[in-house]
Amino acid sequence: MSGGEVHISVVGVVLAAIFLASLGGMLWWMLHPPAPIGPAVARAYRGVSALKRILVPVKGTGYSDRAVELACRLGQEQQAELILTYVIEVPLSLPLNTPLDQEERRAREALERAVELVKLHNLKPIPVVRRDRDVGRGIVSVVADYDVDLVVIGLNPRRIAAGDSIGRGIETILRRAGVEVIIDMVPEE
Repeated sequence: MSGGEVHISVVGVVLAAIFLASLGGMLWWMLHPPAPIGPAVARAYRGVSALKRILVPVKGTGYSDRAVELACRLGQEQQAELILTYVIEVPLSLPLNTPLDQEERRAREALERAVELVKLHNLKPIPVVRRDRDVGRGIVSVVADYDVDLVVIGLNPRRIAAGDSIGRGIETILRRAGVEVIIDMVPEE
């Protein structure tokens, strides 16, 4: 080989091409940063990861079970406690501590079912039976007593399909709970 001659090898050309391609890829990546997330999205993400106690009103129905499942998924990563609440609505004509055997049995069955769902996710269930004159007010009192971060409510789709409102109890919770509330409703097919 004499001086001044340039020797080009196939391996050298391949290495140069790989180097140029990777350099071009890095330049393209640097010039196209991901879109920034909005403050509301950032707050929602931070809010979900900080959930320590999630309350779910239970009724022993399919939509109630679905709300328990949703709450479990929301609380799974941070091992949140699930406050499963059944409110026995006592009529004004009766004392608040009046035995209501049928309603108490319903509460026990609904809570047992919800506790089993929560245990499937290896989370800690806290069953609560509350007596009150109004379901919404009973739920709001449990929210305050247990320092709840989030309420997840399953909504009966038939009720909405029939033209009803979301219900007085849910409206009370939305107005007075003072925490984030998620209402879950899946339309029936």
